[in-house]
Amino acid sequence: MRILVLGAGALGGYYGAQLLQAGGDVTFLVRPRRRELLRANGLAVKSVFGDIQSKVKAVLAGDIEPLYDIVLLTCKAYDLDTAIASIAPAVGDNSVVLPLLNGFSAYDALDRRFGRHRVLGGVAYIATKLLPNGDIAHLSPFDKLIIGARDPIHAVTARSIYEVFSRTPGNRTLSERIEAQLWEKWVMVCAGAAATCLMRSTIGQIMRTANGEQLIRALISECQQIARKSGFALDDVAVRSIEGSLLDPNSTWAASMMRDIESGARQVEADAIVGDMIERARQHSISTPYLDVAYSHLQAYALQRTAS
Repeated sequence: MRILVLGAGALGGYYGAQLLQAGGDVTFLVRPRRRELLRANGLAVKSVFGDIQSKVKAVLAGDIEPLYDIVLLTCKAYDLDTAIASIAPAVGDNSVVLPLLNGFSAYDALDRRFGRHRVLGGVAYIATKLLPNGDIAHLSPFDKLIIGARDPIHAVTARSIYEVFSRTPGNRTLSERIEAQLWEKWVMVCAGAAATCLMRSTIGQIMRTANGEQLIRALISECQQIARKSGFALDDVAVRSIEGSLLDPNSTWAASMMRDIESGARQVEADAIVGDMIERARQHSISTPYLDVAYSHLQAYALQRTAS
């Protein structure tokens, strides 16, 4: 099975390296500067599962041909249009795209370009970081990856891809309810990002404030209502899992978007994660006062970065 990974950044580089270790035929689609770095130093991953240092195949956009069975997409939401244009030449008649992106706006765009039958569903719970020297750090021992077919026509393909990933370390699941699990992840990420970005604090710090728990519960409730009205009511297990993550007074977790803001990032995924959730709420006449405040905060940040 031939696998093309868009980019060799924190997430794509990590999973691409793990697939290489498992014997996968992996190629990275990268920019010229990243290719030169990979040619000189290889791809390095620091992980509790074991460090990886490997030579890799890397190609540029102009070299792409429709030779791949899987295209793994792990870009940021604000780079999606460019990413779709880059991978389009690689998507042949028998290819499928496996996105590991939060929310559904990316799936809407991919479905329009390639057809729903060519876009699988993927959910990744993992923390990785691209270091200044180009190495990739796996920041915790947690690594959960869920894969599933969004169209029955690709059930066999999804299983084949799962079997490849199952040879890599971490928790791997083949799901028959992948869209529900995409919603579960989006509810958790949206509520958590809204809270931690708005407060510029970790979940634990927010929970130890006078009204922090009320804020987080309100954000979870708004996101839950939107999921339910969209046809994906969260079950009790999912709700307990989300509350366990976002209502823990000892948690040091903060959304990657909050970390991006702290570092002064030029762009953040506010529109795809929070803005699109609000848009879907409007379609169902759901009031979202807490999400609205958080989104305004994120828009103000974006305006500040544009002005500077």
